[in-house]
Amino acid sequence: MGSIAQIGYGHWGTNLARNLNTLAGTDWRYLVESSPEQAAKARALYPHLRTTDDVEQVLADDEVTAVVIVTPAATHADLATRALRAGKHVMVEKPLALSTADAVALAELADSLGLVLMVGHTFEFVPAVQKMREYLTGNELGDVLYLHSQRLNLGRIQSDINAFWSIGPHDISIANYLLGTGPEWVSARGARYLHHETEDVMFVTLGYPGGILAHAHVSWLDPSKTRRTTVVGSKRMLVYDDMDSEARLKIFDKGADRLDPDAYGAYQYKLRDGAMLVPSLPMVEPLAAEIKHFLDCVRTGSRPRTDGWNGARVVAALEAADRSLRNDGAPAPVTDPGGPAA
Repeated sequence: MGSIAQIGYGHWGTNLARNLNTLAGTDWRYLVESSPEQAAKARALYPHLRTTDDVEQVLADDEVTAVVIVTPAATHADLATRALRAGKHVMVEKPLALSTADAVALAELADSLGLVLMVGHTFEFVPAVQKMREYLTGNELGDVLYLHSQRLNLGRIQSDINAFWSIGPHDISIANYLLGTGPEWVSARGARYLHHETEDVMFVTLGYPGGILAHAHVSWLDPSKTRRTTVVGSKRMLVYDDMDSEARLKIFDKGADRLDPDAYGAYQYKLRDGAMLVPSLPMVEPLAAEIKHFLDCVRTGSRPRTDGWNGARVVAALEAADRSLRNDGAPAPVTDPGGPAA
């Protein structure tokens, strides 16, 4: 497979490094990090690593076949483009780029060069989310009516991108994965309580084909850490709570069944409040599963589950949210990036 390089050793980069060390071992050859302090910390943990602040040195090394990019979002498109043009397979953290045009260009470039391009949409590797998709594709929920999600915390406040660009990609990728398609339009409202230039709380509604709505509430300014997604179907309902270590996924046999109209022609509804099921789920670290998938794709040349086109669909929704946000929440159409189906 050749050697692997990681670019960036910040907050999330330390987690990727830990898994790269476990899964790739000494095949993980380089760490590119501009901070001498961070580079020293990495060398203390992983003595076999070569650390450098020179990206070009790594990209010029023919023994390096794959690059993992864990840097600020504004650098993703440029670094991924340079790595692909240097003939390297690439895994890049979300979001893939800060514009749909750049994301599509990356997906097209990877395809034209026959290289792997994978985006870090980690929640598509969460066993609970994969089980949810099984229930949806198996029609266990009946017709999907709507989804809503909360991704809240007090902390990890960023100033370069707003809260939806920072943590919202997770909720878009989950919704796209569950529904098998991207949204058609997005409506977004937000507020700037901590920064003058970036929204730290946002309420976003995405409209999917068939009238399905997905609503996301994201915030860096909330008293409790919440990571929850609810899917409401005509037969059953699902709740995925990533903070509930004992029951991350619950299936509720609940709903409202419409009865025949009464003598006055008014429809009546019978509420159904059945049992709750907590399915058994494998104990898997999603980030480890994600990195293993990337390494497997590099070895075999397979298309990643979260490829560049997957990333482009998420960026298209994020960009539509920006347009809506600047237009007082008016629905903004989502550009179809094309590429293989979701």
